[in-house]
Amino acid sequence: MNFPPSSEPTNAATAAFRSARDQLLALRGEQVRACAEFGWPELGSRWNWALDWFDEIARGNDRPALVIVEEDHSSTTVTFAEMAFRSDQIGTWLAAQGVGQDDPVIVMLNNQRELWEVVLAVMKVGAVVVPTTTAVGPSDLRDRLDRTRARAVVCNGIDAAKFDDLAGDYRRIAVDQVGGWLHLDDAFTVDPALSHPATAPQDRLLLYFTSGTTSRPKLVTHTQRSYPVGHLSTMYWIGLRPGDVHLNISSPGWAKHAWSCIFAPWNAEATVFIYNYARFDAKALLGVLQEHEVTSFCAPPTVWRMLINADLSSGPGTLRELVSAGEPLNPEVISQVEAKWGMSIRDGFGQTETTAQIGNAPGSPVRLGSMGRPLPGVPSVLLDPVSGEVVAGVGEGELCLDLTGDPVPVMTGYADEALNDAAMADGYYRTGDVASRDEDGYITYIGRTDDVFKASDYKISPFELESVLIEHPAVAEAAVVPAPDEVRLAVPKAYIALAPGHEPNEETARSILAHAREHLAPYQRIRRLEFFELPKTISGKIRRVDLRQREVELVDHPSEQEFREKRS
Repeated sequence: MNFPPSSEPTNAATAAFRSARDQLLALRGEQVRACAEFGWPELGSRWNWALDWFDEIARGNDRPALVIVEEDHSSTTVTFAEMAFRSDQIGTWLAAQGVGQDDPVIVMLNNQRELWEVVLAVMKVGAVVVPTTTAVGPSDLRDRLDRTRARAVVCNGIDAAKFDDLAGDYRRIAVDQVGGWLHLDDAFTVDPALSHPATAPQDRLLLYFTSGTTSRPKLVTHTQRSYPVGHLSTMYWIGLRPGDVHLNISSPGWAKHAWSCIFAPWNAEATVFIYNYARFDAKALLGVLQEHEVTSFCAPPTVWRMLINADLSSGPGTLRELVSAGEPLNPEVISQVEAKWGMSIRDGFGQTETTAQIGNAPGSPVRLGSMGRPLPGVPSVLLDPVSGEVVAGVGEGELCLDLTGDPVPVMTGYADEALNDAAMADGYYRTGDVASRDEDGYITYIGRTDDVFKASDYKISPFELESVLIEHPAVAEAAVVPAPDEVRLAVPKAYIALAPGHEPNEETARSILAHAREHLAPYQRIRRLEFFELPKTISGKIRRVDLRQREVELVDHPSEQEFREKRS
């Protein structure tokens, strides 16, 4: 198929974006210098990333934009040119169905080519993408429809029934043939006829629901500028280059998917690589990485913890970059991969509300336990939680972004006014995460403001204790929470998910407790332990709030599966 060339020449906004992107590519390996010299591009009054960037790099470009490999080794490859043309068709068709500028569209698809085509199409008509995981049920969908006032839904036929009892004024679009629903395939019979919707950089582009580790999901608004442009910081952290093949393990519907499966790789003109599997298989994943010559790989700590229990002797293949995000990465995992592959996993930090904020960028020495240093263009500061003053130099405080000058990589705000006022108070966006900074500017994660607790009047960071626990060969994952105690008011209790081949018995518990006692300071000692299936959000984050509540409920009726240290 021949694809028509772009009808518009590169404009000033595109040129400014490319210049900023190329500046970061040139400053690879010089993170301190990049932070000092990088400046966000001036986009003027009109900007639409899908049209002004993606289409500009895609027209006539036959390199793969997207490669999807299935468990049976079958694969789908979509070139940049094909992606641009098919998203033009869908956009033209959506407009004909009444989807217009600023209309929210719920996109609830798996890792399938239609996901990327629909997302680009929604952007191209100036509408607003509402990414939604297929794991949600009707009650969550009701909430999303109500809070976003969605005007359209796009999903697979298997999920259409979830909307049967969800009345509303919205278009229903299915990838498959479903009675009473519009059929997406009809879009591919139309001739593209799109004009630029004249979206401004500050116009809405994305409505995200957070994963809700402590409360109901918050509704986050991002603009045409904040995520597409802001993810230049993510591109820099990952170390992506034009022509790279980037595999990120993340489920559609969550912010990390947009981070590393749309904006960061396509900002770099790299290929998005997807490996679709029903159940995680470390050996199979390693084989796919090598067979398809993947150059950069991003995975959450849970996946990295499973990989180090696999056979890594075949080496990293063509991998050049290894990164991790989603939750803090335990030093033990970094050490083991480095020992077997001679490569460092570079940790990074960001949120649904932001792009990558902190990271160990390529060329920077990795300090075990540290998330790295602030990334270019991201005004990260630590605020003293008591005084609210900026912490200068070495110290600890809440990790925040200085909102002076309207920084690019941060949300417009929460839909809930009270939540938004609290999060954006006094000219700072407050992440809710506590961290420390050393003399060289490296930031180390301590914990969520609501996860850090006191025991015997000492402040306890769950992450520090969990990092020690995971060094024990029997521990696959761990979560530490305060358990009420008559003497100390609270003591650290560890909930443990066991690694394969280990039994949840007293012998294993005593071994883990002894390991913790040997490697932790006396005030940090794990006093109680229980083998337990860790509760998680549907995005995979541990819900410590559930475990803390469980501990309160156990005060009068202690768990029979709990193991305790003797008093000392």
